[in-house]
Amino acid sequence: MSKQRILFVTQEMNPYTTISSISEKIRALAPHVQGGDIEIRVLMPKYGVINERRHRLHEVVRLSGMNIIVDDDDFPLIIKVASLPGARLQVYFLDNEEFFKRKFIFNDKEEKPFDDNHERMVFFCKGVIETVKKFGWSPDLVHCSGWFTSLVPLYLKKVYNHDPVFENSKVVYSVFDEDYAQHFNPRFCEIAAINDLEESDLDAYKNGDQITLNAGALAYADAAILDSDKVNDAEISAFKDFDKPKLEYFVDDEYKKESLAFFKELLT
Repeated sequence: MSKQRILFVTQEMNPYTTISSISEKIRALAPHVQGGDIEIRVLMPKYGVINERRHRLHEVVRLSGMNIIVDDDDFPLIIKVASLPGARLQVYFLDNEEFFKRKFIFNDKEEKPFDDNHERMVFFCKGVIETVKKFGWSPDLVHCSGWFTSLVPLYLKKVYNHDPVFENSKVVYSVFDEDYAQHFNPRFCEIAAINDLEESDLDAYKNGDQITLNAGALAYADAAILDSDKVNDAEISAFKDFDKPKLEYFVDDEYKKESLAFFKELLT
């Protein structure tokens, strides 16, 4: 019997980054899920703050060399990999000199969000999908964590839905608090409309003049997890209105146990 496959797409993960609670949650959950009849892979951005020598990252030449188009410009995609300490698990990193080779993650040294965060997100989300295509590894479940991953559900359901690698994939979106969309360029929906998408395909990501990344991701997800107790009222409302399988907020070891059970239920 072949193993079931879960792809973890995360904006952060300890020990490589410790931006928010996502880092610890994914670090705890990924090894917990791996094993038995489940095989997983983890993909995250290669921020410039990640020490490649300390964490023993090395380039995967056979996966590198693609170009990702963002707003009509081509950006080279470099793939690196490292073994997660204390676990039999590999983590893949998506890198690009222009988007990620900087000393800070989402804010500059004056704590001002980077002007190109929306473009960096588009690059990462599309790059994740193109990388998995190059793996030739069809995930049964794609678990997305963090606002930086919020375009993956849209792209999987509207752009790559007929691709053999993803045509049977279910998408789970974990809702955390969202801080950065308010700083996005007004052209966000135009720039995020990759391939043959129309701007109207991103209507779920808007509420008037506001960008609502969590609500947009939920509109295209097959299941949802409330992964923070600090989300705002609008995000709580979007989660409550979600009428597909969902998992309420749990802490610590309960989170790992309940999430694994939730994944297995979705995989049946």
